[in-house]
Amino acid sequence: MTATYPFSAVVGMEDLKLALLLNAVSPRVGGVLVRGEKGTAKSTVVRALAAQLPQVAVVAGCRFACDPAEPDPDCPDGPHEPGEPRASRPAALVELPVGASEDRLVGSLDVERALTEGVKAFEPGLLASAHRGVLYVDEVNLLHDHLVDLLLDAAALGRCYVERETVSVRHAARFLLVGTMNPEEGELRPQLLDRFGLTVEVKASREPSERAEVVRRRLAFDADPAGFVARWVSAESELAARIAAARARVPSVELPDERLEQIATVCAGFEVDGLRADIVTANAAIAHAAWHGREVVTTEDVRAAARLALPHRRRRDPFDAPGMDESRLDDLLGPDNNPDDDPDDDPGAGPPQGKGPQDPGGPQEQATPQAEDRPGDADVDKPSGESVAKAAEPYKVGLLKVPGVGEGVAGRRSRGRTAQGKAIGARKPRDRMRDLHLSATILAAAPYQKERGRQGPGLLLKQDDLRETIREGREGNLVLFVVDASGSMAARKRMTAVKTAVLSLLLDAYQRRDKIGLVTFRGATAEVTLPPTSSVEAGAARLRQLPTGGRTPLAAGLVRAAEVLRVERLRDPSRRPLLVLVTDGRATSGGDVARAATLLRGTASVVVDCESGPVRLGLAVQLAARLDAPAVRLEELGTVVRDYRKAG
Repeated sequence: MTATYPFSAVVGMEDLKLALLLNAVSPRVGGVLVRGEKGTAKSTVVRALAAQLPQVAVVAGCRFACDPAEPDPDCPDGPHEPGEPRASRPAALVELPVGASEDRLVGSLDVERALTEGVKAFEPGLLASAHRGVLYVDEVNLLHDHLVDLLLDAAALGRCYVERETVSVRHAARFLLVGTMNPEEGELRPQLLDRFGLTVEVKASREPSERAEVVRRRLAFDADPAGFVARWVSAESELAARIAAARARVPSVELPDERLEQIATVCAGFEVDGLRADIVTANAAIAHAAWHGREVVTTEDVRAAARLALPHRRRRDPFDAPGMDESRLDDLLGPDNNPDDDPDDDPGAGPPQGKGPQDPGGPQEQATPQAEDRPGDADVDKPSGESVAKAAEPYKVGLLKVPGVGEGVAGRRSRGRTAQGKAIGARKPRDRMRDLHLSATILAAAPYQKERGRQGPGLLLKQDDLRETIREGREGNLVLFVVDASGSMAARKRMTAVKTAVLSLLLDAYQRRDKIGLVTFRGATAEVTLPPTSSVEAGAARLRQLPTGGRTPLAAGLVRAAEVLRVERLRDPSRRPLLVLVTDGRATSGGDVARAATLLRGTASVVVDCESGPVRLGLAVQLAARLDAPAVRLEELGTVVRDYRKAG
């Protein structure tokens, strides 16, 4: 058996450890979303905590981990009678891969047995496996929204519902939900962020001594896992005992009206939407008090809970970064709040803070980005005649879509055959059956019933009879922005209008679940300012910082765009691209524009014409004709709705 890195041996990351422990103490907190850069040991900490959770008693042989003392009355393996054999096992740690299907998550029916034998042959999914344990979702921001919705619904309700062709199955699904994500790869929608109870920002320490200690311990663990774990047995045993004691204490912890008023004041003061924040903060404060051995919730418990429950609920648009002003939090908590008080002065709080890494109770300061500090939000002079123009508030743009029908990932832009959408036909399954088309299956089997020896009721099916549903909905695309950042764009404050337009298109791409990329050209060359990514926030940040100045290497921009699209077609062939070229059509350096344009013929494109003034040369319109693409004037971008056609 592979050794698990001890939770008590994890250095730093106090907020993350506290958030996980609060959920281990009280599942009502609602899970943890861990946001952080790669290589920060997020998954190591999650697996370490799972190993410390108390063992669970289960009905022997039950695939749904029913508690013998209180079995689930809806359990598909039930009903379970009193006195049935029981077993004890560690709390499960179940990992949900990014590429998982809906059937893998919630479970599926054996369709062939259901039709031929008339039985509910249900194969449990990962939600059943995670019941009474931990469900870990790495890169949760890369899961399709439909799966995230199912996951969070089950976490909130504590039950999983499966509906397949008139057959209904339901079972208990209560688990500690932990999701991790790298914000550089894209954000979760605010509606989904709100469904996670707590959120934590994780960054690698910049302290050399702490980084050295992390490496020292990791090397020791890799060299002798068993020996390293043995050195932490005592601390791990104390941690497991403290979790169990805190769990038992939760029902008796009192939340006074005064503390409840504090919670409501804080949530209202930060203008969070809805009441979920209030409920989560209350449950987290109760868990925090239980963790520290207190019978009554204090202001310090409320403060610790609010720091973890509110930052991700304060986003007002997709370009806002999570965060909160902790001085504002202290003001809202009132004059009796003192964040420097040591909560472990309470004699029932267990080991004092700082005595071991098993007690991450102390708050950590989080830097809160202020809108006025964001680069690119004001005109800034740069050397050599360059400048950085500000962008105005984004506006709603018309729908730009790729013609035809694709087979990319589900989204909200172009027509596509995806797992969601309207049924338009049936076909033989290409691999595993995922969405049975019942009438087509019956029609395929009907002509062979006599030949197969059917005597009475019931349909005789073979694997070759099965048909799956073809659905047509909307797909997400790769929207590649190619932006002219030369000196000509700085005239008449034109770059402010350009940045605002591109920012509006970025917001539209976020709402339509697209990947985006950004190529800019100015001076003598073109560069990939942002490689294709799902992080629209990164695109907005790069756009705000984009300087203008120099000559106009238009051909170089087209060549670089063609190269980006060539690489992306190899990497993700099912995602169709849409090229958005933002230019006035002028070219003062960088090669032959007509020749470069031939590299992009056949790519769905639109040219946003930035030329302004009473006299227009029409160069952008001529370029659009070379690309076999329409030209849209910058000021008309908010009204256009059309398909952008490929060549031929």
